[in-house]
Amino acid sequence: MNQINVVPYIDVMLVLLVIFMVTAPMIQTGSVALPSVGKSSSPPVAPLEVIVRADASLALNDRSKGLGEQAISKSDLAARLKEAQLKNPQQAVLIAGDKSVRYEAVLNVMDELQRQQVAKIGLLVSPGNK
Repeated sequence: MNQINVVPYIDVMLVLLVIFMVTAPMIQTGSVALPSVGKSSSPPVAPLEVIVRADASLALNDRSKGLGEQAISKSDLAARLKEAQLKNPQQAVLIAGDKSVRYEAVLNVMDELQRQQVAKIGLLVSPGNK
């Protein structure tokens, strides 16, 4: 005998189909109790940008105020950052260093930010062309 008899398999499949059709309406669906929020969270604050120019001079750009770049000295930078951190301790500070500036100047600014206990420090880069 070289043929497979599939009739018993079809009978089993039909019995299973009837069982599932009868039991499916009896299954209770689960419900998830989602938490509610009284007030939506505030949008994130735009980061401060500390710009280190090619001649190692500093500038500060506060995007949330939209004032543009303002030249600033290293001592004034510390005071402005303390003021900004008092208003919003989680505001990020980005360091944008010119590609021709010495890496030491960028590290000095980063060290100053860490001394001022800035929680979020990042480096601003532009995408390279390949």
